[in-house]
Amino acid sequence: MLKAALARIASSVDIIATIGYTPKMNALIEPRLLKGFRDFLPAAESARRALVGKIEATFLSFGFVPIDTPALEYADILLGKGGGETEKQIYRFKDNGGRDVALRFDLTVPFARFVAQHYAELSFPFKRYHIGKAWRGENAQRGRYREFIQCDFDIIGSDSAAADFEILLMIRSVLSNLGADVAIKVNHRGMFNRFLSSIGRKEKSADILRIVDKAAKVGADETGAALAQIAGDSDARKILDFTGVSSDENAGLSFEQELARVTELSGGPSPESERLATLGRFMRDALCEEKGDGFIVLDPSITRGLDYYTGVVFETFLNDLPDIGSICSGGRYDNLAGLYSKNAISGVGASVGLDRLIAALEILDRLPAGANTASVAIACLRQENSGLYQALAARLRGAGIACEVFVDATESAGKPPVKQFVLAEKKGLRWMVIPGAAPLHDALTLRDLAARKNIEGLSAQEAARIILGE
Repeated sequence: MLKAALARIASSVDIIATIGYTPKMNALIEPRLLKGFRDFLPAAESARRALVGKIEATFLSFGFVPIDTPALEYADILLGKGGGETEKQIYRFKDNGGRDVALRFDLTVPFARFVAQHYAELSFPFKRYHIGKAWRGENAQRGRYREFIQCDFDIIGSDSAAADFEILLMIRSVLSNLGADVAIKVNHRGMFNRFLSSIGRKEKSADILRIVDKAAKVGADETGAALAQIAGDSDARKILDFTGVSSDENAGLSFEQELARVTELSGGPSPESERLATLGRFMRDALCEEKGDGFIVLDPSITRGLDYYTGVVFETFLNDLPDIGSICSGGRYDNLAGLYSKNAISGVGASVGLDRLIAALEILDRLPAGANTASVAIACLRQENSGLYQALAARLRGAGIACEVFVDATESAGKPPVKQFVLAEKKGLRWMVIPGAAPLHDALTLRDLAARKNIEGLSAQEAARIILGE
């Protein structure tokens, strides 16, 4: 019976072959990316990691410590105080368990949840940094993407002006260490609210703050029209005058002169004006040995669109490329962590927008070069000697040399590995080690790919010394 069944199957196969039937194959899936998302090839990713390394080194030098949080959170955790534009841009969905979840849109709100959840395990003031991805469904443009990396740093558990100033100084240090000359524009939400109260528009403060926050993008006319719709023509003009959006006549004022102007317009001296005055004094003291006007600029048009900011707010601009927009922003958020905890926790922090910073540094030709993963390659002359080539590489790595072992023999045995020379040059490598017949014992040939010269008769130790420049 089994033989009969096999015979029928064989007969069917013969019939299919005779009529030329070809089983239908699945169509290839077109490789593509979602709009606002990107791949990074090795050169770009190496440069990005070099940049992150410099930023992280600055964070550590100030005594800040790293943390991490999940990319996915319960939606109510993220939207508890975000509101407005945030809710429109968030990636939100139901997971397989029917839970209402969302991808984090920044690193600050998850940090507030983190602090509330781990309050008993932390020592305050707590200084943290967090470098990770976030997601927003906004319009993609140069330096602004839907998936992006933020580099956040915060001091939580302190309400002092010293904490505000340390964050401002960290911003300056991070960007100065990258060769960028910056101006940090600061304001105080409380000063703006006092001014709105003086003109009877305090109840519309959230809407007005969001409109003013977009003034640099949309211009004075569109900002004025939007303000007029909710505050009337007369008060709209007052708001534009206070913020300086409608005129450049206050552009030349010093920090102290601008502070005096907005203090008067907001009803006189207040705790908020005193906080700004203290920051100005700290700046002068910190830069006592430097010339110039300082790096903090008082700009009452800086409001920040997110609702959780309650005190000092700031945005950072490159003096050599101001039109690219703010590359680092933040502020004080006294009540944010209170959404998740009965403990009163005050905080202040900032976030470097890495992708916009990279775009700016590329334009200015100041992007740090990415380090090669290796500086040396070991040629593969005989496939069967691959284990010995790896042993030779281990000796070079032990001497502190990053070393790649080529895995395919591209020429016949006994011929120079020309194709491997070309491959090594494409990879940006400087040196090629050509093993002898007995790779660990025969004299090596070290090829200088840049000079196209060989140095023969070397031991592994001698080759290492030449590579290291000793």
